Parts: sequence; C-alpha cells; structure tokens
Amino acid sequence: MSGPSAPRPIDRTDTLGSAHTGVHDWWAERLSAMALAPLSLWFLAGIALHARSDYEAWLAWLREPLSAVLMMLLLISLFRHLELGLRVVIEDYMHSAAKVTALIAMRLFCFALAVAGLAATLRILLGH
Repeated sequence: MSGPSAPRPIDRTDTLGSAHTGVHDWWAERLSAMALAPLSLWFLAGIALHARSDYEAWLAWLREPLSAVLMMLLLISLFRHLELGLRVVIEDYMHSAAKVTALIAMRLFCFALAVAGLAATLRILLGH
C-alpha cells in the first residue's frame, strides 16, 4: 500500500503567478486596436473633407446619425485602448505602493475623458 503521493513540482505552481490571467486584457487590447484602425481612417477622412469648412459644417457633419455613432465608437475604442495600454505600462514599471493609486487615477481619467467625449457628441447630435 502506498500512502499519499508527494505533490509534483508543477502542482505547487498552479496557484502562483499570473497563470490564466491577462488573456482577456490582451484580447481586449487587440480588438480595440482592430476597431480603431477603420474608425481612425474614417475620422481622418472626415477631417480632410471638412478642413476648410466652418464651424456650422462641422456640427452638421457630426449631427448626421452615422457620423455620431462612428464618433462614439471611436471614443469608446480609443479610451478603452488607452486604458489597457497604460495599465500595462503602470503594472510593468511601477513597483511601489503608488501603483494601485496610479491605476485607479488612470482608469478614472480615461473614463472621465470618454464620458466627456460621449456627452459632447450626444449634445451635438441632439442639437443642444
């Protein structure tokens, strides 16, 4: 009869480290980058087409439902991508107690910018 077997070295490491985490963020960063590519091209084309336009023409462009939706998607993708990228930088290069504070401040900053951009776009769309 044999007693309980000794744990294998790999069994001791299964709960250590970042195994099985980070894949969601990695995919989210890739997906936001893929969304940003065509949205950025649309935005740059819009800027080029309206470069010599007055303020009212810009507002008219953003009041079009398709333009407003694309702008909101651009803002959401942009600030999500920014948040994911900055999180990696902070997690990789900050090794002090300030890391948690920096992560929270960065997330709040990205969220605030996204909300401000979305609110401005909605305000333009609704004609206020």
